[in-house]
Amino acid sequence: MNSNKINYADITISAVSPSQYPKEGLPEIVLAGRSNVGKSSFINTMVNRKKLARTSGKPGKTRTLNFFNIENELFFVDVPGYGYAKASNAEQEKWGRMMEDYFSTREELVLGILLVDFRHEPSEHDRLMYDFYKHFDVPVFIVATKSDKIKKAKYNKHESIIRKALDIDPDDKFFTFSSFTKEGRNEIWEAIAAHLQKDERT
Repeated sequence: MNSNKINYADITISAVSPSQYPKEGLPEIVLAGRSNVGKSSFINTMVNRKKLARTSGKPGKTRTLNFFNIENELFFVDVPGYGYAKASNAEQEKWGRMMEDYFSTREELVLGILLVDFRHEPSEHDRLMYDFYKHFDVPVFIVATKSDKIKKAKYNKHESIIRKALDIDPDDKFFTFSSFTKEGRNEIWEAIAAHLQKDERT
């Protein structure tokens, strides 16, 4: 896939149960992160679209698993953002069950991307999400968003804070990313392509 010229990207379905998941059998890459971490901006930047994934002024708006078909080669799966204080316990339990159903049963799931805010130490929710990926044996990329807000001289310091807080496995890839400057976009696509090729061989 030529990441610089993506001709097709569209949302296929917003699913709440396994019966609604796409049937194409394409590899799926899950995107998880706090409600305000910039997942929609990440998706739009990665596929060179402005409004494929809707950015919202209201955190926690995503209530479903949103499947985005990219070039009929893979799906980005945007899962509900976590850490949104106004979500009720019942809503959070519902999200949790939906996530567990997906992670525990979906054979097409080949990679997880955990988005964290590069400016801040990861939250307890971030750590739990990282552990969630590990529990289900899902390979993980860490993507630190909003890198344009940090001076280059402080990159190592912020990366070190994130690695320590999440207790990141040394083998897990770490990227800095900015939807404003597109920093990290090409590197992430290259790593995704390499991972998919590796997955095909195993």
